[in-house]
Amino acid sequence: MEQNFTDFATLNPPIALGPLDGRYRGAVAPLTNHLSEAALNRARFQVEVEWLIFLLDNQVLPGAPKLSEAEREYLRQQVTDFGAQEIAELAKIEAQTRHDVKAVEYLLKSRLDAAGEVLEETVLPQLHEVVHIFCTSEDINNLSYALTIQAAVQQVWLPAARQLVADLTALAHSCADAPMLARTHGQAATPVTLGKEMAVLAFRLGRQIRRVEKTEYLGKINGATGTFAAHVVSVPEANWPELAEKFVTGLGLTWNPLTTQIESHDWQAELYADMGRFNRIAHNLATDVWTYISLGYFRQNLAAQGSTGSSTMPHKVNPIRFENAEANLEISCALLDTLSATLVTSRLQRDLTDSSTQRNIGVAFGHSILAIDNICRGLAGLEVDRDKMADDLDHNWEVLGEAIQQAMRAASIAGAEGMENPYERLKELTRGRRVDATAMRDFIASLGLPTEVEERLLALTPATYIGLAPQLVTHLD
Repeated sequence: MEQNFTDFATLNPPIALGPLDGRYRGAVAPLTNHLSEAALNRARFQVEVEWLIFLLDNQVLPGAPKLSEAEREYLRQQVTDFGAQEIAELAKIEAQTRHDVKAVEYLLKSRLDAAGEVLEETVLPQLHEVVHIFCTSEDINNLSYALTIQAAVQQVWLPAARQLVADLTALAHSCADAPMLARTHGQAATPVTLGKEMAVLAFRLGRQIRRVEKTEYLGKINGATGTFAAHVVSVPEANWPELAEKFVTGLGLTWNPLTTQIESHDWQAELYADMGRFNRIAHNLATDVWTYISLGYFRQNLAAQGSTGSSTMPHKVNPIRFENAEANLEISCALLDTLSATLVTSRLQRDLTDSSTQRNIGVAFGHSILAIDNICRGLAGLEVDRDKMADDLDHNWEVLGEAIQQAMRAASIAGAEGMENPYERLKELTRGRRVDATAMRDFIASLGLPTEVEERLLALTPATYIGLAPQLVTHLD
């Protein structure tokens, strides 16, 4: 039966197609300042403005006028004020040019023409031919992407990632001395502390943050095939490589002296690999915490997590923050991997695969930010159940088998007799069976250990067999 549904594509305000611009917009909205189409166009506009100012301030073009301080201020104010009006105007221009960078060029020229309405005396309306001179679109695009990605990493992603590590570090310190049964291969193993396990993950994440912090953001401005050909023919007396380096570094980027038409994007691939590794470690964190919740080692604070768990089972508080994080980290990693693999290849001197690919950078970042936000919110709603962990430890006295075996080996080396085959003797006692406190202590007493060693082992419990775990957490500091 045919139904005449409302056409959502015609509604205003527009309906978001994807979750980042719909359901989850609140968590990722800051990225729109850097990685949206509008932010990219603002950066393009900024690069065009700065290139014009740079050429005139450095007197690169014979016969070109000098700018006054008021004219420089006017030009840069156009970048600062770039907003809804400019976005709408660009859309109209691009509808005619069918070229996004060309539309930015025309927008700047219109602002040069309008300068006389603001400035009493100005040469700006005469500077149309300086706009975009010697530039191919990729000269503008590569610098614009470098600036926007740099800002997104430094102003949005890194603060979020650092907050996650700070929250995890605080949790690690708070339960540094909370004994917990370890599970290697999913089976009871030498005890640890919950804090030490959280510290391991915080340390791993911190290393990746430091790698991201060291990212080099490369840029170039050398023409259609990277040779400065048009530059040299037009103004042969200028030292173009030196000028290019000065301009690129003046934007706060690292100059790439050797390129085809495009900047090679290798730095992007390196950055996305480091971010992807952070994501995967965060995924490990999410799955581990989910498992600790299922074991009862963490309780979830109902108020912090939300009032509804299961829609049909009112007793449940589902670990939705960590499950949501898992899914979004997987999506982010898939996109970051694709970006890394695609962007390092360009056929001969240029193809446009990078153009479409780079439009998804914001999506990759957004899913990572959303996941980090969910993990932080999830961690904030956790309470450690030390009693549950203590109960599990008390039901697994067989984990002391390792301690006894190694103590027997050390005693044998020190000259004690009767310490033969310690591994085999402990295996016979412990493998495939539960051993309680009485059985374990009776076994220890039967070994004929030196008195000091025997007393030390008899005093040991699964809860105290944690080595230096509490002190190891201090390595985070």
